[in-house]
Amino acid sequence: MGWLWIGNCNCLRRVFCGGETLPIELQAQFFTRLAADLFNFYGPTEACIDTTTWMCKRKSKQPIIPIGRPIANTQVYLLDAHLRPVPVGIPGELHIGDEGLARGYLNRPELTAEKFIPNQFSSKTGARLYKTGDLARYLPTGNIEFLGRIDDQVKIRGFRIEPGETEVVLGRHPAVREAIVVARKDEPGDKRLTAYFVPNREREPSTGDLRRFLQEKLPDYMIPSNFIILDALPLTPSGKVDRLALPVPDKVRPEIEEIFVATRSPSEEILAGIWAQLLGLDQMGVHDNFFELGGHSLLATQVMARLREAFQIELPLRSLFEAPTVAELAREIGQRKIEQTDGQILAKTLAELNQLSEDEVKQLLVSEKGSIKGDYK
Repeated sequence: MGWLWIGNCNCLRRVFCGGETLPIELQAQFFTRLAADLFNFYGPTEACIDTTTWMCKRKSKQPIIPIGRPIANTQVYLLDAHLRPVPVGIPGELHIGDEGLARGYLNRPELTAEKFIPNQFSSKTGARLYKTGDLARYLPTGNIEFLGRIDDQVKIRGFRIEPGETEVVLGRHPAVREAIVVARKDEPGDKRLTAYFVPNREREPSTGDLRRFLQEKLPDYMIPSNFIILDALPLTPSGKVDRLALPVPDKVRPEIEEIFVATRSPSEEILAGIWAQLLGLDQMGVHDNFFELGGHSLLATQVMARLREAFQIELPLRSLFEAPTVAELAREIGQRKIEQTDGQILAKTLAELNQLSEDEVKQLLVSEKGSIKGDYK
């Protein structure tokens, strides 16, 4: 769209946008140049591009532009994996019913049967639902918010995750202008969420700031391990985010609020080496927080296993949550080793005393005190 001249279109009254997700930034640019109404359409090829519609609001503060409600003679259902309606605010697959559906896919009966299923909510004979494969949720107003594709779902540490949900929340941070969250498997057997974001010009958020913001709204397993700042998201010629062009996370310690302080003792050096290896970083400062650098409960169990091997001590898993920096955990390890050593000395002493005869015990006490008053019988 030629923004340099479009502001002169004084007779333009309505603009309809469909086929792709309408970015919040494009809506803002539109309203700064035109007095016309802007409508956001949603719909797949198997139905029509205006299955649902939403009239955009000029002063709206919504981080995502809704796709609105279904048009006349069309029903939309948000269903879970068992084809049950999901509650307000809970993501579900968007299904389309009633008039306007295609008959199916040409010469592809199996795909047609998979995607066009019986409409259990209709009393009409032969009524069907089209499974769009799109993820969406109902807003409290009854309008629908598009969240992305279901086939973008990934399974990380046993949890099924829609990166689009994390992406949506990250995009609400006041210092984030654009964001995309993807699952990467840069190391064999290690799949992690990585967030790429473009900051607002006003300020650049730290990794710790973004992580704390997400932790207030999302469970631990949906928090990205890496946050990568970009000048702009890479785009394909058609204007979509080019996921293949997103950079591979490097092993450089991210910019966090803590100033880097190098290790100062053998224990801290061993600990920092264990953490750096598990977190995929080149170095660790003694005051860096394990969880702010991408650590999670599963990695925490691996840390404790390696500590047992390196220091020959037993530490409960909660120790890492209570002492999440190298310096704090090194102090905890030092205290445990002292307690363990004292306990071993005491046990050895008691064992030796148990081997002494009564006369030997008396003699030991006499030599210790110099003299014994009283009769030991």
